[in-house]
Amino acid sequence: MPDQTKAQKILDALQTLLESKDIRTISVSEIAQTAGIGKGSIYYYFPSKDAILDALIRRNYEKPLAVAKSLAHQTEVSPFTRMAMIFQACRTSTAEYLRREVPDSLEPKERAFLHQKYISHVIEELKPVLAEIIRQGIADGEISFSDPAALSEIVLIVLTVKLDNTLVPSSAEEISSTIRGLISLLEKGTGNPAGSLNFLTSI
Repeated sequence: MPDQTKAQKILDALQTLLESKDIRTISVSEIAQTAGIGKGSIYYYFPSKDAILDALIRRNYEKPLAVAKSLAHQTEVSPFTRMAMIFQACRTSTAEYLRREVPDSLEPKERAFLHQKYISHVIEELKPVLAEIIRQGIADGEISFSDPAALSEIVLIVLTVKLDNTLVPSSAEEISSTIRGLISLLEKGTGNPAGSLNFLTSI
């Protein structure tokens, strides 16, 4: 059975290296040296450098995403309240990402690469959760929409890109305007009265 302590050391090593180096220039040998283990041991835990980076992203956002995933099973809570909590999970994980993962020294291309990894991870993890909440809302007669998976993907793409605020830099008012537009589309797309989902803007 793999030694999880060593696996965590590998992730810690990459985290440390990312604070001062471009991901493209970091080698597996450097990760191993920083972790204090042999290069060959790295491949026992991870098949590639990309796999280490993916695992680091998963670890750093495990808590907010785990909270979000638990919402799918809380059927006693309104689907729109749970959607609001998904919004908050996106905001929390984005803030954590910007705080922990983006050194000011990184080049724009490097930032874009890490952002793409982060956004892909968030969408991949939350899409089935949000889709399930939408399906439950449809079953309860609170939502009218034909494709829950497509709707959840649209919502998450808009949220992650805008809240990240580096791929498409925007002012606070521009971000707020986009979120209001998204909420308006949600109201129309789910058969809810205009203004009924405005509470989502406070999340």
